[in-house]
Amino acid sequence: MLTLLIAAGSFLGFIVAYHTYGRWLGTKVFGLDEAAEVPSQQLRDDVDYVPTRKQVIFGHHFTSIAGTGPIVGPAIAVFWGWLPALLWVVFGSIFIGAVHDFGALVVSLRNRGQTVGEIAGRMIAPRAKILFLLVLFFALTVVLAIFGLVIASIFKLYPESVLSVWIAMPVAVAIGFWVFRFGGGLLGPSLIALGILYGAIYLGTLYPVTLPELWGNPIVIWTAILFVYCFLASVLPVWVLLQPRDYINSHQLIVALSLLVGGMFVAGLTGEADLTGSAPAIAEKAPIGAPPIWPFLFITIACGAVSGFHCLVSSGTSSKQVANERDAQYVAYGAMLLEGALAVIVILACCAGVGMGKFTRQENGSYVAAVDDAGEQLAGQAAWIARYNPESSWSEFGLGAKVGAFVEGGANFLSALGLPLQLSIAIIAVLVACFAATTLDTATRLQRYVVQELAADFGIKPLMNKYIATAFAVALALMLALMRGPALADGTLRPHGTGGLYLWPLFGATNQLLAGLALMVTVFYLYRRNKPIWFALVPMLVMIVMPLWALSWQIFNPETGWWPKGNYLLLSIGVTALLLQFWMIVEAVIAWPRARGILEEALPPLPPAGTGDLVSGRSC
Repeated sequence: MLTLLIAAGSFLGFIVAYHTYGRWLGTKVFGLDEAAEVPSQQLRDDVDYVPTRKQVIFGHHFTSIAGTGPIVGPAIAVFWGWLPALLWVVFGSIFIGAVHDFGALVVSLRNRGQTVGEIAGRMIAPRAKILFLLVLFFALTVVLAIFGLVIASIFKLYPESVLSVWIAMPVAVAIGFWVFRFGGGLLGPSLIALGILYGAIYLGTLYPVTLPELWGNPIVIWTAILFVYCFLASVLPVWVLLQPRDYINSHQLIVALSLLVGGMFVAGLTGEADLTGSAPAIAEKAPIGAPPIWPFLFITIACGAVSGFHCLVSSGTSSKQVANERDAQYVAYGAMLLEGALAVIVILACCAGVGMGKFTRQENGSYVAAVDDAGEQLAGQAAWIARYNPESSWSEFGLGAKVGAFVEGGANFLSALGLPLQLSIAIIAVLVACFAATTLDTATRLQRYVVQELAADFGIKPLMNKYIATAFAVALALMLALMRGPALADGTLRPHGTGGLYLWPLFGATNQLLAGLALMVTVFYLYRRNKPIWFALVPMLVMIVMPLWALSWQIFNPETGWWPKGNYLLLSIGVTALLLQFWMIVEAVIAWPRARGILEEALPPLPPAGTGDLVSGRSC
């Protein structure tokens, strides 16, 4: 019953927060104006700047920010206990994450859809723009490499998920042309597409797709295919693939999440899901080599509570598609709270769900309940400890184990509804892969913007071309993803396709520092207009102090630190990120005394309006 009460209480809290705190931010602080002209109208080109219905842009925004972050992060953090993870997700998403996303979107909307990196140059100091863009470049390179490997690993571990993920692409293109080019309706085609995708999930259980090995790892081929797709998705107009694909995926994901919630409620009511009987509220012992809960809880769970990557989506793609400034609360604040709800579901699935019984995969691809030596099905604490053994090594809890914990627990919830286990596994695996895929191609488009902005600042004309910039971004991420990871303790070489995961420790701290810097831009925007800043200033300080603390621990800790251990690759990138962000903080401190009530330099006037139809709303 506790599982049910926690879920219901968390969801109710998010709803209340949206209609109270979120509304106060929108009306009293940001003063959202329905009559304000937005970038999608000012600069409409039907490629990147496209006025979009709020339901569609919500789907794009939510699926882009969600990714695998709110799945992988909580799946690790429950090692410290489900209670700290739950509290950080609920209160972090309401008071920090949603504020961060909302602020980044509004500030970008009022600066012609510029990214937070560009805006920082005018809000804080000219040098801040370059510093911010360099931080974004490093962070997005790691994001692309990691998420490419995540999806490739899911395809390898769960080949039944492949068909549904890929069939979504041509279906999305067809709907994009139907709606945008031919003015067709959206509801009917989207429901047909949803049926096709769930039919493909069922077919995937019958005909799983596998690939041969290359360089000792099939992940290599999948990663290369994914980055070819990313190049195409990034350079195509958003209405061709990005918008309709994300809109369809949002329906598919909402159905999957609804099934998860329904199964969780049934399992909670019947007593099958027992949170306290499965996992500790606060763990007495963490795995060997685990970092301390302070500050690493706030770094491990990023998406689901607060994530710097979200400011890139808010200011990089969403701000160029929002058709009405009043939609910003719905898109940014609302999507972040929905992601918080997803993280709550993941926490419960990785604890109460895993505790319902442990399943193992057979050689023929089917799943059966695991049993102990006495022939009894594992359940409760035995099942949870089999997955989260406190006597194990922190470093051994790899990507497969992180994703597998949620897939296993989520499938247990779905089985409470009477769904076959094999189908349940496929539905959850597709859920994870679709979230990661939407983040991957959005991140590629965002990295293209960053590369072009840096190229313009440094005068590198070839990289100002969108095709060359995209190719550069994709090639760099692919090279990083396919490199070998460090050798094992016995000297055995890891296979190609493990190098990106080797850099994963860098992502947590730099991503959260990015959130602190984005909140800094919002604070300066409000401070210059004599608006209240406390609601963003406190989260800003938290998201600067915690990541700096964590990154310093990773670098200097005498037992496992990158410096004492001679891990020079992580050390050099980590120190570079640390110095860049220290430098930006110094720039902010210098600019602060003369910023209050003084508006930043205005943007240059727009050229004469073109001939495009700015307000017809023909797009998705």
